[in-house]
Amino acid sequence: MELELDGIVILVGAYGSGKTEVSVNLAVCMNERGTPVRLADLDLVNPYFRSRESREILKMLGIDVVLPPAKYMHADLPILTPEVSGMLRHPTGLTLLDVGGDDVGATVLAALADALQGKSARVLQVINPNRPYTDTVAGCLKIRQEIEAKAKMSITGIVGNANLMEETTVDVVMAGYEFCNQVADAGKIPLEFITAPSALLTQLPKNDIQCPILVLKRQMVPPWKRAEPFGQTV
Repeated sequence: MELELDGIVILVGAYGSGKTEVSVNLAVCMNERGTPVRLADLDLVNPYFRSRESREILKMLGIDVVLPPAKYMHADLPILTPEVSGMLRHPTGLTLLDVGGDDVGATVLAALADALQGKSARVLQVINPNRPYTDTVAGCLKIRQEIEAKAKMSITGIVGNANLMEETTVDVVMAGYEFCNQVADAGKIPLEFITAPSALLTQLPKNDIQCPILVLKRQMVPPWKRAEPFGQTV
């Protein structure tokens, strides 16, 4: 089951959900399949792990990365440039927005209401059930409500990103898949896809997974570690 996304896709999620990792890998995955990709980094919450940290790699791969002006690169301010508004008014291929965590970061979406008016957009909530506040179905639904209230937009789908960083196992991925299915059922929205580290892909019981799998090559790493190189996805 292949992952196919186009149009405007907005990724939101609680702090520590791995939303930015998903954004970067999703951009690369769709780019490798021939879909033109534009990625806007609107993460105003986490000053350490943002998609802009991978901007040079993404640009080398032909992915258009929209960032705040250089003087604001490390500022936690709602910088909504004309370029961001323009990419939403005239989307092509996959227009991907990496939006900050929780309801605080989602306030930036409310500022984009004019640019998004009349447009069809998917808003996907990234969930890592191994993090505080998203380790219960009720907790995930609560965060969804908070994000929707601030963003003035409805979340349309779930992305399962179950992981324990380097300690992620097949059991962790599968338990996360089952959990995110429960969240999706409770919220009456689809589970759009789950993620899995590239090293585990061949070990997963794919016949038991009824949604696409996004292969992750870890990019959001501390300075003393190297990001996994991108190449053709498995």
